[in-house]
Amino acid sequence: MQLFDGTRLYSGMGSSTFPVDTWAVERVDVLRGPASVLYGEGATGAVVNVIPKKPFDGEIRNRLRLGYGSNDSQQAALDSGGSLSDTFTYRLNLNQLRSNGWIDHGDSQGTFISGSLRWQVNEAFSLQLSHDSGDHTPMNNFGVPLVDGHYKSSLRYKNYNVGGAKQHYDDQWTRLTATWQISDAVSSTNELYYLKSRRRWANAENYNWDTDNQQLLRSGFYGIKHNQEQVGDRQTFTIQHSLFGLNSQSLVGFDVNRIRFKLTNNSPYDDVVTAGEPIDLHHPNRDGFHSASEYLPLSKSVTRQASFFAENRTELTERLSLITGLRRDYVDINRDDLRSGSSSGKNLIGNNWKVGIVYELTPDMSIYGQQSTSTDGVGGLISLSPSQQQFDLAKARQTEMGFKQMFWDQKGSWTVAAYHIVKKKLLTADPQAPGSSLQVGQQSSNGVEASLDLQLPYDWKLQANAALVKAKYDDFDQAVNGVAVSRSGNRPINVPRRTANLWLDKAFSQDLNAGAGLRYVDARYADIANMNKLPSYTVVDAAVSWKALKNTKLGLQLRNVFDREYASTQYNEGQQWILGEPRSFYLTADIDF
Repeated sequence: MQLFDGTRLYSGMGSSTFPVDTWAVERVDVLRGPASVLYGEGATGAVVNVIPKKPFDGEIRNRLRLGYGSNDSQQAALDSGGSLSDTFTYRLNLNQLRSNGWIDHGDSQGTFISGSLRWQVNEAFSLQLSHDSGDHTPMNNFGVPLVDGHYKSSLRYKNYNVGGAKQHYDDQWTRLTATWQISDAVSSTNELYYLKSRRRWANAENYNWDTDNQQLLRSGFYGIKHNQEQVGDRQTFTIQHSLFGLNSQSLVGFDVNRIRFKLTNNSPYDDVVTAGEPIDLHHPNRDGFHSASEYLPLSKSVTRQASFFAENRTELTERLSLITGLRRDYVDINRDDLRSGSSSGKNLIGNNWKVGIVYELTPDMSIYGQQSTSTDGVGGLISLSPSQQQFDLAKARQTEMGFKQMFWDQKGSWTVAAYHIVKKKLLTADPQAPGSSLQVGQQSSNGVEASLDLQLPYDWKLQANAALVKAKYDDFDQAVNGVAVSRSGNRPINVPRRTANLWLDKAFSQDLNAGAGLRYVDARYADIANMNKLPSYTVVDAAVSWKALKNTKLGLQLRNVFDREYASTQYNEGQQWILGEPRSFYLTADIDF
Protein backbone atom coordinates (compact mmCIF):
# COMPACT_ATOMS: atom_id res chain seq x y z
CA MET A 1 0.00 0.00 0.00
CA GLN A 2 1.16 3.53 -0.79
CA LEU A 3 0.35 6.44 1.54
CA PHE A 4 0.81 10.16 1.06
CA ASP A 5 1.55 11.83 4.39
CA GLY A 6 -0.29 9.02 6.16
CA THR A 7 -3.37 9.05 3.90
CA ARG A 8 -4.27 6.10 1.74
CA LEU A 9 -4.51 6.49 -2.04
CA TYR A 10 -6.91 4.03 -3.69
CA SER A 11 -5.65 2.61 -6.97
CA GLY A 12 -7.84 2.14 -10.05
CA MET A 13 -7.04 -0.89 -12.24
CA GLY A 14 -3.78 -1.24 -10.29
CA SER A 15 -2.62 2.28 -11.24
CA SER A 16 -1.49 4.90 -8.72
CA THR A 17 0.20 7.92 -10.30
CA PHE A 18 0.47 10.34 -7.37
CA PRO A 19 2.89 11.68 -6.25
CA VAL A 20 4.59 12.19 -9.60
CA ASP A 21 7.68 14.08 -8.39
CA THR A 22 10.29 13.83 -5.61
CA TRP A 23 11.36 17.50 -5.40
CA ALA A 24 8.61 18.29 -2.87
CA VAL A 25 9.25 15.10 -0.86
CA GLU A 26 10.98 15.37 2.53
CA ARG A 27 11.53 11.62 2.89
CA VAL A 28 10.03 8.20 2.11
CA ASP A 29 9.28 5.92 5.06
CA VAL A 30 8.97 2.18 4.55
CA LEU A 31 6.79 1.04 7.46
CA ARG A 32 7.89 -2.57 7.72
CA GLY A 33 5.61 -5.15 9.17
CA PRO A 34 1.83 -5.40 8.99
CA ALA A 35 0.00 -2.07 8.89
CA SER A 36 -3.51 -3.38 8.35
CA VAL A 37 -4.86 -2.12 11.69
CA LEU A 38 -4.03 1.51 10.92
CA TYR A 39 -4.56 1.54 7.15
CA GLY A 40 -6.86 -1.34 6.25
CA GLU A 41 -7.25 -3.49 3.16
CA GLY A 42 -4.08 -3.88 1.10
CA ALA A 43 -1.52 -3.27 3.87
CA THR A 44 -0.22 -6.82 4.22
CA GLY A 45 3.52 -6.89 4.86
CA ALA A 46 4.33 -3.17 4.82
CA VAL A 47 3.31 0.26 3.57
CA VAL A 48 5.29 3.01 1.85
CA ASN A 49 4.58 6.49 3.21
CA VAL A 50 5.66 9.53 1.18
CA ILE A 51 6.23 12.52 3.50
CA PRO A 52 6.04 15.92 1.73
CA LYS A 53 8.00 19.03 2.66
CA LYS A 54 6.04 21.19 5.09
CA PRO A 55 5.93 24.81 6.31
CA PHE A 56 8.46 25.75 8.99
CA ASP A 57 9.02 28.63 11.41
CA GLY A 58 11.78 31.16 10.96
CA GLU A 59 13.36 33.37 8.33
CA ILE A 60 12.23 32.78 4.75
CA ARG A 61 14.69 30.50 2.91
CA ASN A 62 14.79 29.82 -0.81
CA ARG A 63 16.63 27.24 -2.86
CA LEU A 64 16.89 27.28 -6.66
CA ARG A 65 18.05 24.14 -8.45
CA LEU A 66 19.26 24.02 -12.04
CA GLY A 67 20.04 20.60 -13.45
CA TYR A 68 21.38 19.14 -16.69
CA GLY A 69 22.38 15.63 -17.66
CA SER A 70 22.56 12.87 -20.23
CA ASN A 71 19.97 12.76 -23.02
CA ASP A 72 19.46 16.53 -22.71
CA SER A 73 17.76 16.09 -19.32
CA GLN A 74 16.90 19.48 -17.82
CA GLN A 75 15.50 20.72 -14.53
CA ALA A 76 14.48 24.06 -13.05
CA ALA A 77 13.13 23.93 -9.49
CA LEU A 78 12.36 26.21 -6.55
CA ASP A 79 11.87 25.42 -2.84
CA SER A 80 10.75 28.35 -0.69
CA GLY A 81 9.46 28.45 2.87
CA GLY A 82 9.42 30.22 6.22
CA SER A 83 7.32 32.56 8.38
CA LEU A 84 5.07 35.19 6.84
CA SER A 85 4.03 36.49 10.28
CA ASP A 86 3.87 35.34 13.88
CA THR A 87 1.03 32.96 13.03
CA PHE A 88 1.40 32.11 9.31
CA THR A 89 4.10 29.94 7.71
CA TYR A 90 4.29 28.57 4.18
CA ARG A 91 6.10 26.16 1.84
CA LEU A 92 6.17 26.40 -1.96
CA ASN A 93 7.79 23.94 -4.37
CA LEU A 94 7.95 24.17 -8.15
CA ASN A 95 9.68 21.72 -10.48
CA GLN A 96 9.92 21.58 -14.26
CA LEU A 97 11.55 18.55 -15.90
CA ARG A 98 12.16 17.44 -19.46
CA SER A 99 14.34 14.87 -21.22
CA ASN A 100 14.88 13.32 -24.63
CA GLY A 101 15.02 9.91 -22.95
CA TRP A 102 17.58 7.18 -23.45
CA ILE A 103 15.46 5.15 -25.91
CA ASP A 104 14.39 6.26 -29.38
CA HIS A 105 11.42 8.65 -29.21
CA GLY A 106 11.63 8.53 -25.42
CA ASP A 107 10.79 12.17 -24.68
CA SER A 108 9.35 12.98 -21.26
CA GLN A 109 8.29 16.08 -19.40
CA GLY A 110 6.65 17.02 -16.14
CA THR A 111 5.47 20.04 -14.18
CA PHE A 112 4.87 19.86 -10.44
CA ILE A 113 3.56 22.53 -8.06
CA SER A 114 3.14 22.09 -4.31
CA GLY A 115 2.00 24.74 -1.85
CA SER A 116 1.15 24.74 1.87
CA LEU A 117 -0.03 27.49 4.23
CA ARG A 118 -0.16 26.87 7.98
CA TRP A 119 -2.05 29.03 10.47
CA GLN A 120 -1.04 28.63 14.11
CA VAL A 121 -4.31 29.78 15.64
CA ASN A 122 -2.96 29.44 19.18
CA GLU A 123 -0.43 27.33 21.04
CA ALA A 124 -2.70 24.29 20.94
CA PHE A 125 -4.44 24.50 17.56
CA SER A 126 -3.24 24.84 13.95
CA LEU A 127 -4.71 24.57 10.45
CA GLN A 128 -2.78 23.73 7.29
CA LEU A 129 -4.13 24.02 3.74
CA SER A 130 -2.10 22.20 1.09
CA HIS A 131 -2.41 21.60 -2.63
CA ASP A 132 -0.26 19.50 -4.97
CA SER A 133 -0.56 19.49 -8.73
CA GLY A 134 1.33 17.20 -11.11
CA ASP A 135 1.19 17.02 -14.89
CA HIS A 136 3.44 14.23 -16.11
CA THR A 137 4.21 12.61 -19.46
CA PRO A 138 6.79 9.90 -18.68
CA MET A 139 9.07 8.09 -21.11
CA ASN A 140 6.78 5.67 -22.92
CA ASN A 141 8.68 2.38 -22.76
CA PHE A 142 7.29 -1.16 -23.05
CA GLY A 143 10.69 -2.79 -23.45
CA VAL A 144 12.59 -4.69 -26.12
CA PRO A 145 11.53 -8.13 -27.41
CA LEU A 146 13.48 -11.33 -26.95
CA VAL A 147 14.58 -12.89 -30.24
CA ASP A 148 14.36 -16.68 -30.22
CA GLY A 149 14.21 -16.39 -26.44
CA HIS A 150 17.39 -14.29 -26.12
CA TYR A 151 18.16 -10.64 -25.43
CA LYS A 152 20.06 -8.81 -28.19
CA SER A 153 22.26 -5.89 -27.13
CA SER A 154 21.76 -4.21 -30.52
CA LEU A 155 18.10 -3.55 -29.57
CA ARG A 156 18.92 -1.74 -26.31
CA TYR A 157 17.77 1.71 -27.44
CA LYS A 158 14.89 0.66 -29.72
CA ASN A 159 11.31 1.82 -29.20
CA TYR A 160 8.69 -0.36 -30.90
CA ASN A 161 5.69 1.75 -29.91
CA VAL A 162 3.62 3.61 -32.50
CA GLY A 163 3.90 7.27 -33.39
CA GLY A 164 1.62 9.51 -31.35
CA ALA A 165 1.56 7.04 -28.45
CA LYS A 166 0.09 8.45 -25.25
CA GLN A 167 0.91 8.14 -21.57
CA HIS A 168 -0.23 11.14 -19.55
CA TYR A 169 -1.05 11.67 -15.86
CA ASP A 170 -2.74 14.72 -14.35
CA ASP A 171 -3.11 14.58 -10.54
CA GLN A 172 -4.53 17.17 -8.12
CA TRP A 173 -4.46 16.67 -4.34
CA THR A 174 -5.96 19.17 -1.84
CA ARG A 175 -6.08 18.66 1.91
CA LEU A 176 -6.98 20.59 5.07
CA THR A 177 -5.24 19.37 8.22
CA ALA A 178 -6.25 20.39 11.75
CA THR A 179 -3.96 19.59 14.69
CA TRP A 180 -5.25 20.16 18.22
CA GLN A 181 -3.51 19.51 21.54
CA ILE A 182 -6.71 19.12 23.53
CA SER A 183 -4.92 18.60 26.86
CA ASP A 184 -1.60 17.35 28.15
CA ALA A 185 -2.86 13.81 27.66
CA VAL A 186 -5.00 14.05 24.51
CA SER A 187 -4.16 15.26 20.99
CA SER A 188 -6.21 15.19 17.80
CA THR A 189 -5.42 15.22 14.08
CA ASN A 190 -8.01 15.54 11.32
CA GLU A 191 -7.35 15.60 7.59
CA LEU A 192 -10.03 16.38 5.01
CA TYR A 193 -8.83 15.69 1.46
CA TYR A 194 -9.77 15.61 -2.20
CA LEU A 195 -7.84 13.80 -4.92
CA LYS A 196 -8.52 14.01 -8.64
CA SER A 197 -6.61 11.92 -11.20
CA ARG A 198 -6.82 11.82 -14.97
CA ARG A 199 -4.83 9.11 -16.74
CA ARG A 200 -4.58 8.35 -20.46
CA TRP A 201 -2.83 5.61 -22.42
CA ALA A 202 -2.87 4.80 -26.16
CA ASN A 203 -0.08 2.40 -27.10
CA ALA A 204 0.89 -0.74 -28.97
CA GLU A 205 2.24 -2.70 -26.01
CA ASN A 206 3.09 -6.23 -27.21
CA TYR A 207 6.10 -7.14 -29.38
CA ASN A 208 6.39 -10.88 -30.05
CA TRP A 209 9.07 -12.62 -32.09
CA ASP A 210 7.64 -15.05 -34.65
CA THR A 211 10.23 -17.85 -34.68
CA ASP A 212 8.71 -19.68 -37.66
CA ASN A 213 8.81 -16.65 -39.95
CA GLN A 214 11.73 -14.88 -38.21
CA GLN A 215 9.91 -11.57 -37.91
CA LEU A 216 8.66 -9.24 -35.18
CA LEU A 217 4.90 -8.82 -34.69
CA ARG A 218 3.44 -5.74 -32.99
CA SER A 219 0.04 -6.09 -31.31
CA GLY A 220 -1.88 -5.13 -28.18
CA PHE A 221 -3.31 -1.74 -29.19
CA TYR A 222 -4.69 -0.52 -25.86
CA GLY A 223 -6.52 2.77 -25.42
CA ILE A 224 -7.45 3.45 -21.79
CA LYS A 225 -8.64 6.46 -19.78
CA HIS A 226 -9.22 6.80 -16.02
CA ASN A 227 -11.21 9.55 -14.34
CA GLN A 228 -10.91 9.17 -10.58
CA GLU A 229 -12.00 11.33 -7.64
CA GLN A 230 -11.46 10.52 -3.97
CA VAL A 231 -13.02 12.54 -1.14
CA GLY A 232 -12.25 11.50 2.40
CA ASP A 233 -11.58 12.35 6.00
CA ARG A 234 -9.28 10.74 8.57
CA GLN A 235 -9.60 11.51 12.29
CA THR A 236 -7.25 10.22 14.98
CA PHE A 237 -6.91 10.80 18.73
CA THR A 238 -3.74 10.01 20.67
CA ILE A 239 -4.35 9.47 24.38
CA GLN A 240 -1.83 9.11 27.21
CA HIS A 241 -3.52 7.24 30.07
CA SER A 242 -3.28 4.57 32.73
CA LEU A 243 -4.48 0.98 32.21
CA PHE A 244 -4.75 -1.17 35.35
CA GLY A 245 -2.20 1.14 36.94
CA LEU A 246 0.27 0.80 34.02
CA ASN A 247 1.50 3.54 31.69
CA SER A 248 -0.36 3.28 28.41
CA GLN A 249 -0.86 5.11 25.12
CA SER A 250 -3.76 4.58 22.73
CA LEU A 251 -4.50 5.77 19.22
CA VAL A 252 -8.14 5.60 18.13
CA GLY A 253 -9.76 6.91 14.99
CA PHE A 254 -11.82 6.47 11.87
CA ASP A 255 -11.57 7.21 8.18
CA VAL A 256 -14.23 7.56 5.50
CA ASN A 257 -13.88 7.77 1.72
CA ARG A 258 -15.98 8.09 -1.38
CA ILE A 259 -14.22 7.22 -4.62
CA ARG A 260 -15.73 7.77 -8.07
CA PHE A 261 -14.02 5.90 -10.91
CA LYS A 262 -14.89 6.04 -14.61
CA LEU A 263 -13.19 3.76 -17.12
CA THR A 264 -13.08 4.36 -20.87
CA ASN A 265 -11.28 1.97 -23.21
CA ASN A 266 -11.32 0.07 -26.48
CA SER A 267 -12.01 -3.36 -24.99
CA PRO A 268 -12.20 -6.13 -26.11
CA TYR A 269 -8.93 -4.83 -27.61
CA ASP A 270 -9.26 -6.53 -31.01
CA ASP A 271 -6.40 -5.60 -33.32
CA VAL A 272 -6.87 -4.87 -37.02
CA VAL A 273 -4.30 -7.59 -37.77
CA THR A 274 -5.22 -10.44 -35.41
CA ALA A 275 -1.82 -12.14 -35.40
CA GLY A 276 0.01 -8.82 -35.12
CA GLU A 277 1.43 -6.46 -37.72
CA PRO A 278 4.97 -7.28 -38.96
CA ILE A 279 7.56 -4.57 -38.28
CA ASP A 280 11.29 -4.31 -38.94
CA LEU A 281 13.32 -5.44 -35.92
CA HIS A 282 16.05 -2.81 -36.36
CA HIS A 283 14.07 -0.03 -38.07
CA PRO A 284 10.50 -0.23 -36.70
CA ASN A 285 7.93 1.96 -38.43
CA ARG A 286 5.97 4.52 -36.44
CA ASP A 287 2.55 3.91 -37.97
CA GLY A 288 -0.40 5.09 -35.90
CA PHE A 289 -2.76 3.42 -33.47
CA HIS A 290 -4.59 0.54 -35.23
CA SER A 291 -7.46 -1.01 -33.30
CA ALA A 292 -10.55 -2.83 -34.51
CA SER A 293 -12.37 -2.04 -31.24
CA GLU A 294 -14.15 1.25 -30.65
CA TYR A 295 -12.96 3.55 -27.85
CA LEU A 296 -16.01 4.05 -25.60
CA PRO A 297 -16.91 4.54 -21.91
CA LEU A 298 -17.04 1.11 -20.26
CA SER A 299 -18.03 1.58 -16.63
CA LYS A 300 -18.35 3.93 -13.71
CA SER A 301 -18.34 3.03 -10.05
CA VAL A 302 -18.85 4.61 -6.64
CA THR A 303 -17.03 3.05 -3.71
CA ARG A 304 -17.85 4.09 -0.16
CA GLN A 305 -15.53 3.06 2.66
CA ALA A 306 -15.66 3.54 6.42
CA SER A 307 -13.44 2.11 9.11
CA PHE A 308 -12.78 2.29 12.82
CA PHE A 309 -9.42 1.42 14.33
CA ALA A 310 -7.58 1.43 17.65
CA GLU A 311 -4.03 0.67 18.69
CA ASN A 312 -2.59 0.49 22.21
CA ARG A 313 0.88 0.26 23.76
CA THR A 314 1.04 -0.64 27.47
CA GLU A 315 4.23 -0.82 29.54
CA LEU A 316 3.89 -4.07 31.48
CA THR A 317 7.28 -3.44 33.12
CA GLU A 318 10.05 -0.91 32.65
CA ARG A 319 11.41 -3.09 29.83
CA LEU A 320 8.43 -5.04 28.49
CA SER A 321 5.62 -3.48 26.42
CA LEU A 322 2.48 -5.03 24.97
CA ILE A 323 1.09 -3.72 21.65
CA THR A 324 -2.44 -4.55 20.49
CA GLY A 325 -4.72 -3.29 17.74
CA LEU A 326 -8.15 -3.78 16.15
CA ARG A 327 -9.79 -2.54 12.95
CA ARG A 328 -13.14 -2.98 11.19
CA ASP A 329 -13.72 -1.91 7.58
CA TYR A 330 -16.98 -1.46 5.67
CA VAL A 331 -16.85 -1.17 1.87
CA ASP A 332 -19.84 -0.63 -0.41
CA ILE A 333 -19.22 -0.90 -4.17
CA ASN A 334 -21.70 0.03 -6.90
CA ARG A 335 -20.76 -0.33 -10.57
CA ASP A 336 -22.69 0.66 -13.70
CA ASP A 337 -21.81 -0.91 -17.05
CA LEU A 338 -22.14 1.97 -19.54
CA ARG A 339 -22.35 -0.32 -22.57
CA SER A 340 -24.87 -2.93 -21.48
CA GLY A 341 -26.77 -0.73 -19.02
CA SER A 342 -26.47 -3.34 -16.26
CA SER A 343 -25.49 -2.64 -12.65
CA SER A 344 -23.79 -4.65 -9.94
CA GLY A 345 -22.78 -4.11 -6.33
CA LYS A 346 -21.05 -5.65 -3.36
CA ASN A 347 -20.71 -5.05 0.39
CA LEU A 348 -17.45 -6.17 1.97
CA ILE A 349 -16.45 -6.28 5.63
CA GLY A 350 -12.91 -6.68 6.90
CA ASN A 351 -11.84 -7.37 10.48
CA ASN A 352 -8.17 -7.22 11.43
CA TRP A 353 -6.13 -7.40 14.63
CA LYS A 354 -2.55 -7.48 15.82
CA VAL A 355 -0.71 -8.29 19.04
CA GLY A 356 2.98 -7.90 19.79
CA ILE A 357 5.57 -7.47 22.50
CA VAL A 358 8.75 -5.39 22.70
CA TYR A 359 11.42 -6.21 25.29
CA GLU A 360 14.34 -3.86 25.99
CA LEU A 361 17.35 -6.02 26.86
CA THR A 362 19.31 -2.80 27.46
CA PRO A 363 18.54 0.87 26.69
CA ASP A 364 20.21 0.33 23.29
CA MET A 365 19.04 -3.20 22.51
CA SER A 366 15.56 -4.65 22.06
CA ILE A 367 13.76 -7.66 20.64
CA TYR A 368 10.18 -7.86 19.43
CA GLY A 369 7.60 -10.29 18.15
CA GLN A 370 4.16 -9.77 16.68
CA GLN A 371 1.32 -11.47 14.88
CA SER A 372 -1.41 -9.83 12.84
CA THR A 373 -4.11 -10.40 10.28
CA SER A 374 -4.90 -8.38 7.16
CA THR A 375 -7.18 -8.36 4.14
CA ASP A 376 -6.66 -7.71 0.42
CA GLY A 377 -9.09 -7.36 -2.45
CA VAL A 378 -8.92 -9.85 -5.31
CA GLY A 379 -8.31 -6.73 -7.41
CA GLY A 380 -8.37 -2.98 -6.91
CA LEU A 381 -11.52 -2.34 -4.86
CA ILE A 382 -12.72 0.66 -6.86
CA SER A 383 -12.42 -1.14 -10.21
CA LEU A 384 -13.66 -4.66 -9.45
CA SER A 385 -15.48 -6.26 -12.36
CA PRO A 386 -18.90 -7.86 -11.79
CA SER A 387 -17.29 -11.32 -11.72
CA GLN A 388 -14.70 -10.18 -9.16
CA GLN A 389 -17.36 -8.60 -6.96
CA GLN A 390 -18.82 -12.00 -6.11
CA PHE A 391 -15.72 -12.88 -4.07
CA ASP A 392 -14.81 -11.97 -0.50
CA LEU A 393 -11.63 -10.25 0.60
CA ALA A 394 -8.50 -12.39 0.64
CA LYS A 395 -7.18 -13.00 4.16
CA ALA A 396 -3.59 -13.05 5.41
CA ARG A 397 -1.78 -13.76 8.68
CA GLN A 398 1.73 -12.55 9.43
CA THR A 399 4.15 -13.56 12.18
CA GLU A 400 7.34 -11.56 12.67
CA MET A 401 10.27 -11.51 15.10
CA GLY A 402 13.11 -9.00 15.16
CA PHE A 403 16.13 -7.56 16.94
CA LYS A 404 17.41 -3.96 17.01
CA GLN A 405 20.58 -2.57 18.58
CA MET A 406 22.57 0.64 18.84
CA PHE A 407 26.28 0.12 19.51
CA TRP A 408 29.73 1.74 19.48
CA ASP A 409 28.59 4.81 21.44
CA GLN A 410 25.53 4.97 19.16
CA LYS A 411 27.70 5.37 16.07
CA GLY A 412 26.29 2.15 14.71
CA SER A 413 22.93 0.42 14.53
CA TRP A 414 21.68 -2.81 13.05
CA THR A 415 18.39 -4.65 12.73
CA VAL A 416 17.36 -8.12 11.71
CA ALA A 417 13.84 -9.49 11.27
CA ALA A 418 12.29 -12.79 10.21
CA TYR A 419 8.69 -13.19 9.05
CA HIS A 420 6.15 -15.69 7.79
CA ILE A 421 3.07 -14.63 5.77
CA VAL A 422 0.23 -16.86 4.58
CA LYS A 423 -2.48 -15.41 2.34
CA LYS A 424 -5.65 -17.42 1.68
CA LYS A 425 -8.83 -17.11 -0.42
CA LEU A 426 -6.97 -16.20 -3.61
CA LEU A 427 -8.55 -16.72 -7.02
CA THR A 428 -7.59 -19.90 -8.82
CA ALA A 429 -8.91 -21.51 -12.00
CA ASP A 430 -11.88 -23.85 -11.54
CA PRO A 431 -10.84 -27.27 -12.97
CA GLN A 432 -14.51 -28.25 -13.34
CA ALA A 433 -15.66 -25.10 -15.13
CA PRO A 434 -13.28 -23.64 -17.76
CA GLY A 435 -13.23 -19.84 -17.67
CA SER A 436 -14.43 -19.68 -14.07
CA SER A 437 -12.55 -19.07 -10.83
CA LEU A 438 -12.66 -20.40 -7.29
CA GLN A 439 -11.57 -18.49 -4.19
CA VAL A 440 -9.53 -21.32 -2.67
CA GLY A 441 -5.95 -20.41 -3.59
CA GLN A 442 -3.13 -19.90 -1.08
CA GLN A 443 0.27 -18.20 -1.23
CA SER A 444 3.01 -17.90 1.41
CA SER A 445 6.40 -16.34 1.99
CA ASN A 446 9.19 -16.71 4.54
CA GLY A 447 11.85 -14.04 4.74
CA VAL A 448 14.76 -12.51 6.62
CA GLU A 449 15.75 -8.83 6.38
CA ALA A 450 18.76 -7.05 7.87
CA SER A 451 20.15 -3.50 7.83
CA LEU A 452 23.29 -1.76 9.09
CA ASP A 453 24.16 1.92 9.65
CA LEU A 454 27.72 2.72 10.72
CA GLN A 455 29.63 5.94 11.37
CA LEU A 456 33.27 5.03 10.72
CA PRO A 457 36.48 6.89 11.65
CA TYR A 458 37.82 9.62 9.38
CA ASP A 459 34.31 10.71 8.33
CA TRP A 460 33.35 7.52 6.53
CA LYS A 461 29.74 6.32 6.66
CA LEU A 462 28.41 2.90 5.66
CA GLN A 463 24.80 1.92 4.97
CA ALA A 464 23.79 -1.60 3.96
CA ASN A 465 20.72 -3.81 3.82
CA ALA A 466 19.82 -7.23 2.48
CA ALA A 467 16.77 -9.47 2.23
CA LEU A 468 16.21 -13.15 1.62
CA VAL A 469 12.69 -14.34 0.78
CA LYS A 470 11.18 -17.66 -0.18
CA ALA A 471 7.78 -17.05 -1.73
CA LYS A 472 5.57 -19.66 -3.38
CA TYR A 473 2.08 -20.58 -4.46
CA ASP A 474 0.84 -23.20 -2.01
CA ASP A 475 -2.41 -23.92 -3.83
CA PHE A 476 -2.97 -22.31 -7.21
CA ASP A 477 -4.29 -23.39 -10.63
CA GLN A 478 -3.81 -21.30 -13.77
CA ALA A 479 -6.14 -21.45 -16.74
CA VAL A 480 -4.11 -22.42 -19.86
CA ASN A 481 -6.16 -22.66 -23.06
CA GLY A 482 -9.25 -23.26 -20.96
CA VAL A 483 -7.62 -26.02 -18.89
CA ALA A 484 -6.68 -25.64 -15.20
CA VAL A 485 -2.94 -26.32 -14.72
CA SER A 486 -1.48 -26.56 -11.21
CA ARG A 487 1.22 -23.97 -10.38
CA SER A 488 1.53 -25.00 -6.73
CA GLY A 489 5.12 -24.67 -5.55
CA ASN A 490 6.01 -22.03 -8.16
CA ARG A 491 7.46 -18.65 -7.25
CA PRO A 492 5.27 -15.57 -7.94
CA ILE A 493 6.18 -13.20 -10.77
CA ASN A 494 8.90 -10.55 -10.22
CA VAL A 495 9.89 -11.82 -6.75
CA PRO A 496 13.69 -12.21 -6.32
CA ARG A 497 15.04 -14.54 -3.65
CA ARG A 498 17.79 -12.11 -2.67
CA THR A 499 18.27 -8.34 -2.79
CA ALA A 500 21.02 -6.17 -1.30
CA ASN A 501 22.12 -2.54 -1.23
CA LEU A 502 25.38 -0.97 -0.09
CA TRP A 503 26.38 2.71 0.08
CA LEU A 504 29.69 4.18 1.32
CA ASP A 505 30.15 7.92 1.95
CA LYS A 506 33.27 9.96 2.66
CA ALA A 507 33.35 13.58 3.86
CA PHE A 508 36.72 14.89 2.67
CA SER A 509 35.99 18.28 4.23
CA GLN A 510 33.00 20.37 5.30
CA ASP A 511 32.56 21.36 1.66
CA LEU A 512 33.35 18.14 -0.23
CA ASN A 513 31.55 14.80 0.00
CA ALA A 514 31.64 11.71 -2.22
CA GLY A 515 29.90 8.37 -2.17
CA ALA A 516 29.37 5.19 -4.15
CA GLY A 517 27.20 2.14 -3.82
CA LEU A 518 25.76 -0.92 -5.44
CA ARG A 519 22.32 -2.42 -5.91
CA TYR A 520 21.86 -6.17 -6.31
CA VAL A 521 18.69 -7.96 -7.41
CA ASP A 522 18.54 -11.73 -7.83
CA ALA A 523 16.93 -13.53 -10.76
CA ARG A 524 13.13 -13.37 -11.05
CA TYR A 525 10.50 -15.32 -12.94
CA ALA A 526 8.47 -13.47 -15.56
CA ASP A 527 5.53 -15.87 -15.74
CA ILE A 528 3.43 -17.93 -13.37
CA ALA A 529 4.64 -21.16 -15.01
CA ASN A 530 8.24 -20.23 -14.03
CA MET A 531 9.44 -20.88 -17.57
CA ASN A 532 10.84 -17.41 -18.36
CA LYS A 533 13.45 -15.89 -16.08
CA LEU A 534 15.03 -12.46 -15.79
CA PRO A 535 18.74 -12.63 -14.88
CA SER A 536 20.18 -11.12 -11.71
CA TYR A 537 22.04 -7.83 -11.85
CA THR A 538 24.37 -5.59 -9.87
CA VAL A 539 24.50 -1.86 -10.63
CA VAL A 540 27.03 0.65 -9.26
CA ASP A 541 26.15 4.33 -8.74
CA ALA A 542 28.22 7.26 -7.45
CA ALA A 543 27.77 10.89 -6.38
CA VAL A 544 29.91 13.92 -5.50
CA SER A 545 28.84 17.22 -3.92
CA TRP A 546 30.94 20.37 -3.48
CA LYS A 547 30.00 23.60 -1.73
CA ALA A 548 31.68 25.88 -4.24
CA LEU A 549 30.45 29.15 -2.70
CA LYS A 550 28.80 30.16 0.56
CA ASN A 551 25.34 29.83 -1.00
CA THR A 552 26.03 27.44 -3.90
CA LYS A 553 26.43 23.66 -3.92
CA LEU A 554 27.36 21.70 -7.04
CA GLY A 555 26.48 18.03 -7.43
CA LEU A 556 27.31 15.22 -9.83
CA GLN A 557 25.41 11.92 -9.99
CA LEU A 558 26.75 8.97 -11.97
CA ARG A 559 24.21 6.22 -12.58
CA ASN A 560 25.10 2.71 -13.72
CA VAL A 561 28.81 3.55 -13.69
CA PHE A 562 29.88 0.38 -15.53
CA ASP A 563 27.06 0.64 -18.09
CA ARG A 564 25.49 -2.68 -17.12
CA GLU A 565 22.78 -3.96 -19.49
CA TYR A 566 20.06 -5.45 -17.32
CA ALA A 567 16.32 -6.04 -17.15
CA SER A 568 14.83 -4.01 -14.30
CA THR A 569 11.44 -5.64 -14.92
CA GLN A 570 9.48 -7.33 -17.71
CA TYR A 571 6.30 -7.15 -19.74
CA ASN A 572 4.18 -9.56 -21.78
CA GLU A 573 5.09 -12.59 -19.60
CA GLY A 574 8.80 -12.01 -20.08
CA GLN A 575 8.72 -11.68 -23.88
CA GLN A 576 9.79 -8.04 -23.44
CA TRP A 577 12.55 -6.81 -21.14
CA ILE A 578 12.22 -3.31 -19.74
CA LEU A 579 15.86 -2.36 -19.38
CA GLY A 580 17.49 -0.27 -16.70
CA GLU A 581 18.95 3.13 -17.56
CA PRO A 582 22.38 3.01 -19.28
CA ARG A 583 25.38 4.88 -17.86
CA SER A 584 24.42 8.52 -17.41
CA PHE A 585 25.39 11.67 -15.55
CA TYR A 586 23.40 14.46 -13.95
CA LEU A 587 24.81 17.84 -12.84
CA THR A 588 23.01 20.10 -10.36
CA ALA A 589 23.57 23.57 -8.98
CA ASP A 590 21.70 24.45 -5.77
CA ILE A 591 21.64 28.17 -4.98
CA ASP A 592 20.37 29.36 -1.58
CA PHE A 593 19.10 32.91 -1.12
